[in-house]
Amino acid sequence: MTTETSTHDQIVAQFESYLAEHAKFENKGVKAASARARKALGELGKLAKTRRAEIQEKKNSLSD
Repeated sequence: MTTETSTHDQIVAQFESYLAEHAKFENKGVKAASARARKALGELGKLAKTRRAEIQEKKNSLSD
């Protein structure tokens, strides 16, 4: 497994986590789910920056 795939998979997992916690907070009123949803969003931001850098690096290494 490459780093890019790993980062991609982490993004997918964090997004799924966010969706689950968001539903718990919005639909069931679970207060603790709001903190978990915010944490997942924070991790998504970090992972997005990492993935952007990976994509840019790969693009730059491709020959024209």
